[in-house]
Amino acid sequence: MTEKEKAACGMLYDANNDAELQQEMLETRIRLHEFNQLSPREAEKRDAVLRSLLYVGRNCTILSPFHCDYGYNIHIGDNFFANVNLVILDGARLTIGDNVFIGPNVCITTAGHPLESMPRNAGLEYAHPIVIGNSVWIGAGVQILPGVAIGDGAVIGAGSVVNRDIPANVVAVGNPCRVIKTIENTSNVD
Repeated sequence: MTEKEKAACGMLYDANNDAELQQEMLETRIRLHEFNQLSPREAEKRDAVLRSLLYVGRNCTILSPFHCDYGYNIHIGDNFFANVNLVILDGARLTIGDNVFIGPNVCITTAGHPLESMPRNAGLEYAHPIVIGNSVWIGAGVQILPGVAIGDGAVIGAGSVVNRDIPANVVAVGNPCRVIKTIENTSNVD
């Protein structure tokens, strides 16, 4: 089984010493460098580079700088906006729904490391998928950790660390992120 196949299965894998994964990450960094250097006036070129890296729907805006590991594990719906300094560590699939807004300085990481020092020191890691539903708002400086799901209509407060699933139509904040309020009226949009 290849290291890439192990990652896809949620097993411990070694991206640091695997030629295939290292080459894929290098190619992604090269394309991201191009994307991050393009002028905001070059919207068509920026969109083309993004679409060469990620699966994105209509009306996708990601402000520079943006960083990810591979890109091909990132699936984004329609009407997406991400502010500056979005970092996505996509060793596993990240699925983002429609109408999602992300504040600045957000890190979404499917990757994690073992608690035991020997495998961690050997460079092993794991990756668990993340799902972000439709109409989610993620505030500035949020950290989303491996394996979580955020339900439709949720609002994640600035600076939160999301280490467990968040249900739909709630406001959740803190470290660790906790539900503090239900959003009652989700059907009226002005």
